[in-house]
Amino acid sequence: MTRFFEILGRFDHEGDCQKLLYAPPAQRLTFRETVLYKIEFDGDEAALESFVRQVLLDPVSQDLRDGSTPAFDTAAFTLEYGMKGGALDLEKETILGYYRALENPGFTLQKLTLRRRVYVFGDGAVPAPFIRDICNPAIHTWEVRQAA
Repeated sequence: MTRFFEILGRFDHEGDCQKLLYAPPAQRLTFRETVLYKIEFDGDEAALESFVRQVLLDPVSQDLRDGSTPAFDTAAFTLEYGMKGGALDLEKETILGYYRALENPGFTLQKLTLRRRVYVFGDGAVPAPFIRDICNPAIHTWEVRQAA
């Protein structure tokens, strides 16, 4: 089975895209960034969710949602990016270390994929400058999802 968990900052709000880009965009654009965990597993789904809530979520400052659909349907597009398979991902290795240390997790973690989602808001927003300035082709894979 596969589950998608998206973590949002509870106190985050839309920020100016100038923070993300080397050159300011021609129009005013804003963004929100989240973290997406794709977990392929066998076993007890409740045990998996408990693991996610204990290891990946800060219950004071973050909210957890089903990440199989976008969190913000008003975004002009969403840039989703993460580390290539052969690149060292310290966050992923730390999560896997927690999992391996569990005596009886109640589920078998088959595959873990971490991605960042950048939701970009504003008329006329195009993904090219975001891909250029955020994604490094040597270590990242990425996908752009246009608004429906």
